[in-house]
Amino acid sequence: METKKPENIDEYIGGFPNDVQEILEKVRMTIQKAAPEAKEKISYSMPAFDQNGIVVYFAAFKNHIGLYALPSGHEAFAVELSKYKSGKGSVQFPLNQPMPYDLITKIVKFRVQENLQKAKKK
Repeated sequence: METKKPENIDEYIGGFPNDVQEILEKVRMTIQKAAPEAKEKISYSMPAFDQNGIVVYFAAFKNHIGLYALPSGHEAFAVELSKYKSGKGSVQFPLNQPMPYDLITKIVKFRVQENLQKAKKK
């Protein structure tokens, strides 16, 4: 069976149970507030925010919300992220724990500034 890829973030979020939709919507609003000029898009079948390049991606899974701030965003917040399962450019926020919205805000603001600096150098 082929699953239909979402065309926008509303469609993506709508594909999850109500409790997960609420969390995804709050993650989305947190990112929007931290990066008001970023444009929403779907990239790699995940919600993404783009401002002079990808700021962050996020996605829902069975037991966690994944945040993908590329390696630099994770390196910059390694101490704060150390209590979560993470990879080089990803972190997993368990659904059975409070979402760290303040930390997401800090990471997004960092990534916006990083992308602005890169854009200025071009």
